[in-house]
Amino acid sequence: MVSIYSVWLRFFLCAAIIFFAGKRVTRYADAIAEKTGLTRLWVGVILVAVATSLPELFTGVGSIVFLNAPDLTIGNVFGANSYNILNIIILDILNGKTPILSMISSGQLLTAAFSLIPLILAAAGIALSVKGIHLFSVGNVGIFSIAIVISYFVLTKIIYNYEKKNQKPEHAEQEEEPKYGAISLKRAYIGYAVAAAALVASGVWLAYIGNEISDIMRLDKSFIGTLFVGFVTTIPEITVSVAALLMGAREIAIANMLGSNLFNMTIIFVDDVLYRKAPVLQAVSPNHVFTSFVVMAMTAVVILAIATRYGKKIFNISWYVPLILFLFLLGAYVNFRGI
Repeated sequence: MVSIYSVWLRFFLCAAIIFFAGKRVTRYADAIAEKTGLTRLWVGVILVAVATSLPELFTGVGSIVFLNAPDLTIGNVFGANSYNILNIIILDILNGKTPILSMISSGQLLTAAFSLIPLILAAAGIALSVKGIHLFSVGNVGIFSIAIVISYFVLTKIIYNYEKKNQKPEHAEQEEEPKYGAISLKRAYIGYAVAAAALVASGVWLAYIGNEISDIMRLDKSFIGTLFVGFVTTIPEITVSVAALLMGAREIAIANMLGSNLFNMTIIFVDDVLYRKAPVLQAVSPNHVFTSFVVMAMTAVVILAIATRYGKKIFNISWYVPLILFLFLLGAYVNFRGI
């Protein structure tokens, strides 16, 4: 019988690997951005967000291919998204006396709003399945999964066009001197690939660990995926965003969180392609619908905060911090108790 202590030891070891690999991915992604002239918002939404979301992607692949546990991967996607919004609280506290969401560009508002679209599609797919309504699929891939991946490419293209149109000649956060002058573009690509490979391997390993924790503790896989696995796979996001904030790059810090939430939803399409029994959104617990609503509510708070740009804190706490925290804890409690 597997010892619970050995399972948790592997859990924290896997978390450590993700932590350090995530930092390296970020460093090389930033170097690539510097040498190719990409803006920091675009870097955060695409280059950094995709890289730091690799654990979610390959945890999902491992859960589907090796464990046949769709609830684990869908729970991980929604759980990771809720943690990404929760992590904005940490960034807000570190930002000092001014709410961080009042200091970022309008492009972030667009990203936050767009992240709701694939989330709504996923929730609709699960909810209709619960009601016994199954829309057509293509090669056993559900129509909602296809719509999610299409929406990602359309929405990111819109964000790119918006950013390009509104980009200033001299970017506000551009460094006067190159930060990565000693790193060639080739070396940056290689370093990025190696660190990303470490995230891939640890993501697959994490799927096994999450499944073992679920079996040993006799907890529902949707709860394990949402709370425990979702936490570990967002370690790269918070590591990257804190580092970016300490460098003064607020745009990257927030764009990484919101961009990750947008990209994470495409993982459902990948899982659906690999899960051959049925469209994956028809094979998971209805508990995920509630979790998706929680993420929607948390995102709505972020949207409101960016739109209103209220610039004061009370006792170093922004008005949106307790709301985000309450919604997250509510979701965690309901997931633990079961609906």
